[in-house]
Amino acid sequence: MKITPSEKAPVAKRIPVTCQAHGEQWTDDYAWLRADNWQEAMREPTLLPEPVADYLNAENRYFQSAMADTDGLQKQLISEMRGRMLEQDTSLPERDGPYDYLHRYKQGQEHPAYLRKAKEGTQQQVLLDINHEAEQHEYFDHDIVEHSPDHNTLAWSCDTSGAEYYQLYFRDLNTGKDLDYHIDDVDSAAWADSQTVFYTRVNEHHRADKVYRHTLGNPDKDTLVFEETDERFSVHVETSQSREYIFIHTGMDDQDEVWFIPASHVTTDPVLIEPRTSQLEYSVDHQNERFLILTNADNALDFKIVEVPVNTPSRAHWKDLIPHNPGTMIHAVYAYKNWITWLSVTNALPQISYLHNQGTPDTVKFDEEAYSLGLDGGYEYDVSTIRFDYSSPTTPEQTFEFNLETKTRRFLKEQSIPSGHNRQHYITKRINAVSHDGAEVPVTLLYHRDTMLDGSAPCLLYGYGSYGASIPASFSTKRLSLVDRGFVYAIAHVRGGEEKGRQWYEAAKLGSKPNTFHDFIAAAETLIQSQYTSAQSIVIHGGSAGGLLVGAVLNMKPALFGGAIADVPFVDVLNTILDDTLPLTPGEWTQWGNPIESRQAFDDIRSYSPYDNVQATAYPPILVTAGVSDPRVTYWEPAKWVAKLRATKTDSHPLLLKTNMSSGHYGKTGRFAALEDSALSYAFAISCVQPSE
Repeated sequence: MKITPSEKAPVAKRIPVTCQAHGEQWTDDYAWLRADNWQEAMREPTLLPEPVADYLNAENRYFQSAMADTDGLQKQLISEMRGRMLEQDTSLPERDGPYDYLHRYKQGQEHPAYLRKAKEGTQQQVLLDINHEAEQHEYFDHDIVEHSPDHNTLAWSCDTSGAEYYQLYFRDLNTGKDLDYHIDDVDSAAWADSQTVFYTRVNEHHRADKVYRHTLGNPDKDTLVFEETDERFSVHVETSQSREYIFIHTGMDDQDEVWFIPASHVTTDPVLIEPRTSQLEYSVDHQNERFLILTNADNALDFKIVEVPVNTPSRAHWKDLIPHNPGTMIHAVYAYKNWITWLSVTNALPQISYLHNQGTPDTVKFDEEAYSLGLDGGYEYDVSTIRFDYSSPTTPEQTFEFNLETKTRRFLKEQSIPSGHNRQHYITKRINAVSHDGAEVPVTLLYHRDTMLDGSAPCLLYGYGSYGASIPASFSTKRLSLVDRGFVYAIAHVRGGEEKGRQWYEAAKLGSKPNTFHDFIAAAETLIQSQYTSAQSIVIHGGSAGGLLVGAVLNMKPALFGGAIADVPFVDVLNTILDDTLPLTPGEWTQWGNPIESRQAFDDIRSYSPYDNVQATAYPPILVTAGVSDPRVTYWEPAKWVAKLRATKTDSHPLLLKTNMSSGHYGKTGRFAALEDSALSYAFAISCVQPSE
């Protein structure tokens, strides 16, 4: 089976636009694909100008014709993936005072329903059924689902366009009905008391910059309590685990500032903990008479935990509690009445540590060669047990309760695979690839025990490598459809993430960004040298900033790969980072550099930006996705890239653009609908390297 379009590929018209910066001039032939009313079109995609919509629809028709022969394979893949999902499932209950809170999925339903039951009872009360709320919408995503401290009201939010403009509602849990108003464009919300909610809203540039105080039942009397005037910063609100404080966190990639308001005195002005300072990052939780702060202060590159009295919270009073340990990156801290727990990563392996108020730190031990962990903070504050999730590429997710006092774990639940799963049939390995400068890049592998490791196996190689995001070595039921077909599934933990500490991230920022691309190429070449696969049998996959990775390595080593999948790819990097009116650009300058002010940053970005480095050479088959409502990677980035590739490349391999005309960055919503996107990607990958499938 090959990808064979029955239609002629669309050719985007060229309308040269002259761009200039730092005395340089260049021509952008496809700038017209950026609609002047793009912000309106994000909210309402039907407002996209006709020439732009016509081109995107033409690409969609071409995509459909090209992938038509894979329809049967896609259906088979969806069937396999769905067969591994437990269609009727209920979460473990989370205790909060008099109630246990949980969610459930029913047979055939796309979305969860949120429930609770009284501590001593058996009757379950449905608080919010997302399936019912989503009935009238093609796209429906929910975000906030938080009950009030007195358990009488539910704050919940939803987005019906994919543009991430969420509406916040309040549901009376005694009547089951929402109050007769809602709040638009809410980004985060936090209960202070049972009548008071603090929330943030996004502005016209889709940046959360204001915090309001809202009293239930008074929609027209919200009070502005904080406003961020620096366009690089974004604001978030949250309630402490103790529920005694509201934290207002404003920050960007490498700088933070936190303010607090006592939940018992909601009308008081916010109190600053420590003023923003270049390169100072910190986040805060509360425990008894002190704040616990996760920070990189005092050159703690991989972060440390400090304590400080609530009454004197400034940095001058910070005292080390968990000192900096180079190479061990602390990602998250959870504070309870008598315990502290934290999640960290060393050499791409996560670990959970804990400390009694009067004790010494200890760590929960795990054995597999590669695995992932998730730590659940829960609702309650005065506890001596925690829950964590464990999985590996071969082990379905398992949930444990860990007793902090006895240091024992109790198994609670394992992810069920209805169609069956024998973990002994699969092998997980962790290998290292040596990059261009000697850096050792961890690569996680998953393959079937019957797969021949003689270089004949196809491979899907995934990577991201930006913003410090670490890619977990977790279990995925969907990947098994590739692995069962003889694929080696590989994750390259490239620089730009924090798998090997903060330095792993810092080594791929600004002018050092190309290290990410070299690491990924080294991973591919190591897989070939070790005979896990062979050249042109590797399909590479990345999304968003991972799409930048895909685009960059395609320009650097196009002949190395047999195919590429770039989901909502960040590929028009230079133009985007030069445009400070776009939602994310100002906050991105510490990540990529500011090419508006710095000639060096301009040159650095221009040197690797995929759109600006398309070559007249042969590229492998490429599948690209986009979303009209996407506020993170605007639709015209992938559209322009595809248009330029098609006009420039010298091969006849398929180049496909699939634009979702009614959703945004994350594609389709619903647990079954999302399988369609995965099946499409996997069918494309299989067709690239196993055309006889």
